Amino acid sequence: MQSDSRDPDRPAHPGILPSQEAGKSEQHPAERSVDFPVSVVLPAGGSGERTGLQTPKQFCSFLGRPLISYTIQAFERVSWIQSIVVVVAKENMDLMTDIVQRFQHRKVRAVPGGSTRHRSIFNGVLALGEGEEEEEERPAADRPKVVIIHDAVRPFVEEDFLYKIAMAAKEQGAAGAIRPLVSTVIATTSEGYLDYSLERAKYRASEMPQGFTYDVIYQAYQRCSESDFEFGTECLHLALQYCGTNAKLIQGPPMLWKVTYKRDLAAAESIIKETLSQSACVITGGSAQAVTLADALQKAVGALDMELDVIPDLMGENATYLLKEWNFIQISVNCSCLSEVEAILTDLEAANRAFLHPLVVIWVHLSGADELSVSGRVVEPAAIMELASAAKLRNILLYGIQLHQSKDTERWERSLLRVAEITSALIRERSPALVGQLLQA
Repeated sequence: MQSDSRDPDRPAHPGILPSQEAGKSEQHPAERSVDFPVSVVLPAGGSGERTGLQTPKQFCSFLGRPLISYTIQAFERVSWIQSIVVVVAKENMDLMTDIVQRFQHRKVRAVPGGSTRHRSIFNGVLALGEGEEEEEERPAADRPKVVIIHDAVRPFVEEDFLYKIAMAAKEQGAAGAIRPLVSTVIATTSEGYLDYSLERAKYRASEMPQGFTYDVIYQAYQRCSESDFEFGTECLHLALQYCGTNAKLIQGPPMLWKVTYKRDLAAAESIIKETLSQSACVITGGSAQAVTLADALQKAVGALDMELDVIPDLMGENATYLLKEWNFIQISVNCSCLSEVEAILTDLEAANRAFLHPLVVIWVHLSGADELSVSGRVVEPAAIMELASAAKLRNILLYGIQLHQSKDTERWERSLLRVAEITSALIRERSPALVGQLLQA
């Protein structure tokens, strides 16, 4: 992705949500360790009027998951965050509970929101101060030292920036993300004419996440007015006005953008897809022909901004790919038996990995004949479709590509390029409609 041509409120790089799975421990360096309790409040009670959709945007799904689940995952992957309180409208409590259970979120508690944004956030803060029994106050020693407040519809927040916010909040009492203003801010008269404009260089856009010590955010809400609760939106302002706490402002990365309109949902899906499609693992089975094909494929997809790791099998050290990779390509030479693909699916199941995103398995069959056969019998398309249908239930998308050998060098090179293009497209699009299809290269 080219950051220079991108909207400055869009991420220059597609986040690292999927890379925080097992096998990616390098995402949690020791210098980011936090020795004080940190909790999160995610206000998610909005109606989503600006998206023009009947479903509130935080519950709209793409790639099989609701938006709010992606945001929760961004915080759950941070080891030093202890708990997450999601504040939702009362009528959506059952829906939120179902999401927590279905996507196996571990640190999450859902609480009902209030009639305004500030009332909802305060409900979340109060929940962090409650004990195990309802209405029981949690001892001060058990409350979080720092509370991070973040919008449920900002899914692309990374650990390094959360760390900066948490540390600054502990030291200053409050901290918040800011971004440069993209457009000049103007004031208009009641008749609709220009009144005055602000000098853009002097102002910044207030963004999320924001962090506070528990005492500061709790006291700010205890002391603020009904007007603040009803019409206010800025937590940092409450901390300054009612607690005298001047927040440390930290410039955030471009990826802190907020899903506001319907088109933003498509942009979020595109970012997730791009992140999932940066690499793939090619399994050759040790065949010399398969290795040669894999090497050629590796060079071809490199031009398509995708990296391939070529391995003989998924045994020993190579088994780590089962825990960290989102895309697998099995090359079969002169043997159209689906047993090699079945073995990958079995290994993935044995790895006991939660597939929070659709995982792609592509079977590339290299043959010198014009038909697929197993022990002299033609493989029925139904056999591939049946295997793919079963895999889809586990969020695994299985596709097939048949490549015919050719002694014509020019024709062979064209076929290889076509395999690379089809492979890249299948991985990037992750289309359920093509699952179980055997495509011809």
